[in-house]
Amino acid sequence: MSGYVGDVIPFSYDGRIWLFYLLDERPDPPLDERTGMPWALLSTTDFVEYTDHGVVLPAGDRDAVDFDCYTGSVIADGSQLHLFYTGHNPRRGDADGSFQVVCHAVSDGDPTRWTKLPDLTFGAPDGYVPQDWRDPFVYRVAPDQPWQMVLAARYAGRPDRRCGVVARLTSSDLEQWTLARPLWEPHRYITQECPDVFQWGDWWYLAYSEFSDAFQTRYRISRDPDGPWLAPARDTVDGRAFYAAKSVEHDNRRFFIGWIPTKQDGAWQWAGDLAVLEAHQEDDGTLAFTLPEELRTTYADVQQVSLKPVDGAPTSPGQGATDRYAAWMADPIPADCLVQLTVDVAPGTQSVGLLLHASADGEQATIIRLEPRQNRVVLDTWPRGRTGPAQWQVKGDIPHAVDLERPCPLPPGRHTLQVLLRGTTGQAILDNRVALSFRCDDPGPGQVGFFVTDGGADVISFTVNS
Repeated sequence: MSGYVGDVIPFSYDGRIWLFYLLDERPDPPLDERTGMPWALLSTTDFVEYTDHGVVLPAGDRDAVDFDCYTGSVIADGSQLHLFYTGHNPRRGDADGSFQVVCHAVSDGDPTRWTKLPDLTFGAPDGYVPQDWRDPFVYRVAPDQPWQMVLAARYAGRPDRRCGVVARLTSSDLEQWTLARPLWEPHRYITQECPDVFQWGDWWYLAYSEFSDAFQTRYRISRDPDGPWLAPARDTVDGRAFYAAKSVEHDNRRFFIGWIPTKQDGAWQWAGDLAVLEAHQEDDGTLAFTLPEELRTTYADVQQVSLKPVDGAPTSPGQGATDRYAAWMADPIPADCLVQLTVDVAPGTQSVGLLLHASADGEQATIIRLEPRQNRVVLDTWPRGRTGPAQWQVKGDIPHAVDLERPCPLPPGRHTLQVLLRGTTGQAILDNRVALSFRCDDPGPGQVGFFVTDGGADVISFTVNS
């Protein structure tokens, strides 16, 4: 299958994880020349080996309400499967934009074969904006309870940036739906895309993606399936470069699947590469994120990294605190590998971290920087490109504005950083809790290194697995 991965709709069924996704086929021609967006399908048992099933829900014809088949959900009801999705046609709408509707398809149990049910299509009811009535997610809180559907919606006539609402409907037969009290009214977003509701132990979770202030997938927690929905201390799944993540439970484990967007001239685009994180639940309901073990263990060839000082740094890290920036470099590493670093950070240290895609002197690199004083992990690149020869003529507004960042606790002591590199994409995991995915347009040279600024750190372990 040729194209890019948009929103992923995961579904656990018959011993496999079925990953439906919006297939973004580029380039995008003028409207009169383009075809609509279909759903394609991959399946896997381990997020290592995949089966490509191609397009399974084709886009509608030129005048169909589902010319574009956008995000939704898949459920099993006995022996029958139901697929709910967003129908969109840029030719249907009014002066405020094109409408979105909820569409329905069924299968007799084969996730690769679907029959559309156009008579069950419906749009936004009165009081809701018809241009945003999308991403239907269907679930129920118990087997003897009615089905519920939540949607990314907006109230009509409200402030534009705060009218987003997680609308809700109920049904006893998955065909006729009745409007119910909204699941969540945050008065905070334009809308909350790709809502996802699930129970884990004593906690209920509402995950969603927002683009009002930051392009991130967030989540809220509650002891009750109706809320109130509270923000945990770490309420994001990842950063800017892991979007529209939806989750699936499989073999008593919870996985979040999103996409790492492509970039053009430094700007993020819609759709990109599929990426997965495994969630672990902490006692207070907060979620920690890491790479699935099956994915990590595929990188079985372990090589120890041997560091050499550059630019007058001490012979090796850990030889006392430094009042400067000090770096140590190693040999080039593969474009597809797993980098693992464990360090013991001294109290008061300003920053430590990894240099990836680096030049021999470490001046050019993709930088993953742990900043204990700010309690954050940062992804940065240097140089970002230039608009001229002067020192201030550097792309990125100001030279040292960070590219991506995630908040995380960084007390003195041991911390482990894992980075899965796959060509231009990467996923960094700190202490098996905090994830930071990224993409580098032009990764540059391939050496790896370590640095520390104003402080000290012992390198306990440093390996590259391929």
